[in-house]
Parts: sequence; structure tokens; C-alpha cells
Amino acid sequence: MSSSFKSNDHAVQSIDAEGNFPISVEDMESAAKQAMPAPAFSYIASGAGGEDTARKNTDAFKKYSIIPRLLNDVSNLDTSITMLGRIYPNPFLLAPIGVLKLADEQGDLAVARAAANSNVPFIQSTVSSYSIENIAQAASGSSKWFQLYWAKDEEISFNMVKRAEDAGYEAIVLTIDTITLGYREKDLYHRFSPLAQGYGQGNFESDPVFLSKLEEIHSRTIVESIVDNINYPALDWEHVKELKRRTSLPILLKGILHPEDALRAIRYGVDGIIVSNHGGRQLDGVISSIDALPEIVKVVDGQIPILFDSGVRRGIDALKVLAFGADAVLLGRPYVYSLAAGGEKGVERFLANFLQDFQTSMMLSGVKNIEELRQMKIVNM
Repeated sequence: MSSSFKSNDHAVQSIDAEGNFPISVEDMESAAKQAMPAPAFSYIASGAGGEDTARKNTDAFKKYSIIPRLLNDVSNLDTSITMLGRIYPNPFLLAPIGVLKLADEQGDLAVARAAANSNVPFIQSTVSSYSIENIAQAASGSSKWFQLYWAKDEEISFNMVKRAEDAGYEAIVLTIDTITLGYREKDLYHRFSPLAQGYGQGNFESDPVFLSKLEEIHSRTIVESIVDNINYPALDWEHVKELKRRTSLPILLKGILHPEDALRAIRYGVDGIIVSNHGGRQLDGVISSIDALPEIVKVVDGQIPILFDSGVRRGIDALKVLAFGADAVLLGRPYVYSLAAGGEKGVERFLANFLQDFQTSMMLSGVKNIEELRQMKIVNM
């Protein structure tokens, strides 16, 4: 479907002839802002309401401090983790973010390839610009998970999960905090909806179950049906139970902030949870993800993996998350900024810099592996 502006076809202007690229997240964000049309950049960067939660997500990290232990031999660093029966070389995954074609014409394909080259699992969004099969082919053999927005017609959801299974994806991430779209003032100001402009229909326009429900296969009816399907306020725990019955893949719930919801997820047989407030994009005025994490870690007590999302910008942020007891960390907006600023190579550069930052933070904290990191003392000061 045609849009009112073009995405960044050749997002390489921020990598100069010497191969230099913005180092800090702030500089990457500035480069992305220059590279993207204002409505598209605002969609990625902004939060819901007055954006208090979006700001809290990053600001809250500042009040927590690591107390390092020195004179430990950290010459043989090991950043690997074991999670859901698999070994991953680093405790990071790329968070599911839809409509990535806003940032670069290759969108999810570029990100999936960059993630594969960096040995970082990519979580593909339901509203990605390219299909499950396209991305599986583009990054063959790499670790990929699939994020599910529940569809009003649940057979569409089950079929997408089956497609992910068939394509070799390793887990399903059910996002539970988007039963309706958050009140995003800046999107309303720009009168901008990337879904309405056809940026997130890669999985839908290739899904035979979805297409079979349409009276006519047309770009307008596809978009209308997508929007109608993914707004589903009736989502509840019984849907989780049925999803468990329909797939053999591990299921993680993304959007947990309350300890009781974490415990209920365990009772329903969920394989993992992701502590997240959707980057502050859904409900403004809620607790920051890092502030919610310690109590959830306490009540879960190691029964299932806990992943973390929202607010991580630097290696030291990830180190604090893991010190609180999380098993892995999702990286979000920064990789979209790097995609807009430098395309696939920009994402690779961001990931290389982030991993170096994290490894340096580990060594200077006096820990040589993730297990030691989880024993670190972290204080609220």
C-alpha cells in the first residue's frame, strides 16, 4: 500500500567514509531523527499520554548503583546464558518492534540479518513489514522468536504460531498489554498510523487463514481487518491456556508488571515472562519496568525465566537488570535508531558497541560470568 512518505531506502548517511558511526544512544537518536520523516520518528520515539512512563523507564536506572568487587580474575569472560533449554552466547535479544520499514526499506530483514551476524536472537513482531517466511529465509539458521498480538479471530493467531513453528522459530511471545492501542498524543498530533498506511501487514497478507476471512483481497480491506483483529479487549487467561494447548513451543508473556500476574502465569504453565510496560507506549503513569523487577524476581523465585524490557540504553543498564535477577534483557528503541541511521550495518555497529560496553562493565564490576553478576550487590541511592 502506498504511503504519504518514503522510508529510508539507503540509511547509510550516518556512517562516513571512514566507517564512523554514532556511539552514544543520544547521538543515534539524533541521527535517526534527521534520517526519518517527522511523523515516523515520532511514532518510534514517543510514548503514551504525557510520556511520564517513557521518561521514568530510563531515569529510574539512575537511582540504582552497583557495588563492584575488585581484584578478581576476569580475564576469561563468559557472557553466555542457558534459557528455555538452549544456550545463548549473550543475555540479550532484540525486542519485537513492528513496522520497521518506517526506518529502512529492508526493515525487519535488515534487523534479522544484523542480529544473526551478531549472535543475538531477533523477536519478530506480528505487525512486521515482512513475513515470517521472508525473515526465516533472510536469516536462516539464526535464533528467532515470534511475538504474537492476539487476533479477534483466534484461528489467525493459531495459524501464525504454526507458521513460526514450521519456520524454525524457538519461542512465542504473547504481548498482553496491547488489548487496545495506547492514547499516543504525538501520533494524534501528526494524524499518523503506520498500520493504516500498510507498513505492518507482512504476516497478514501472506496468511491464508487471514485472507480467507476477507470478502475481497484489497489493500484497504487488509488494513481494516488487521486493525479490527488486533484490538481485542476480551483477551484473558483462558486464551493463554488454549495457546499452550495449540503449540509445543515455549510461551512467554510480555507486559507483566504485577507480582500476582507473574505467579498466575506460572500457574497457567507459561514458560517465561517479560517484565515490560511496552516502553511507556501503552499506559502512561505506570511503574517503570526496573522498579517492578525486584518484587517479581522475588515471588517467581527461579521457577521460570524472567526477561526484561523497557528503558535499557547502555551496557550498565543491562548489568543492573541482571544483577536484580533477570535472566535476559530485551533491547528496543536503540536498534531502531541505528537502523534508521545506518541500515543493517548500523544495527550491527550498535550491537557490537553495546556488547563491548556490557563486557567492559562486567569486568570493571569484578564478575566473570552471568551467575556471578546475579550475586552482585545493587543498592537504591
